[in-house]
Amino acid sequence: MSYFTKAKFLTSAPGITHLSPFEGIEIAFAGRSNAGKSSALNKLTRQKNLARTSKTPGRTQLINLFELDEYRRLVDLPGYGYAQVPIAMKKKWQKSLGEYLQKRECLRGLVVLMDIRHPLKDLDQDLIFWAVSAKLPVLILLTKADKLKAGKRKAQTLMVREAALAFQGDVSVHAFSSLSGIGLSEAENKLMTWLEVSKTTNDDE
Repeated sequence: MSYFTKAKFLTSAPGITHLSPFEGIEIAFAGRSNAGKSSALNKLTRQKNLARTSKTPGRTQLINLFELDEYRRLVDLPGYGYAQVPIAMKKKWQKSLGEYLQKRECLRGLVVLMDIRHPLKDLDQDLIFWAVSAKLPVLILLTKADKLKAGKRKAQTLMVREAALAFQGDVSVHAFSSLSGIGLSEAENKLMTWLEVSKTTNDDE
């Protein structure tokens, strides 16, 4: 059984400044509003409705916290870049997002989700540069990988891996599909390392 099946909804916060201090470990998930972030979280946790998927990308503007155990959490950040919100609100959110990545002491890693067909948009790159400047490791998941044939999927993944070298940080890249499970085990292994979950921890719980 996967460690992530124990995830349960903890709380929602209207903004990054509303998150209370936490002594454990948090892993944040971020991505454009149509990148399939909620679907990826549901696939990871083997729960159909843990993270709510919306037919209108960008509708969710709350930060959602999911508890794995009392020391470990997953943080679902609002989607960006698609929602029909005022420019001033977008800029305010981007500023607070940068502060969160650089000042949230319990944050141990950032998962950035991108549609494999449209990777590395400007906001995606801003996010990764913020994380790298804060010495955070980054996992890029190229979602909807099932929509490409194997050859094209591999070529896209290699292209993004090469482009990611420019960030000059701890940035890894994997193709991912919440439908077929492509890349699921790689994502799990990376997150388990960040969360400092050992086989012993799993056995004890």
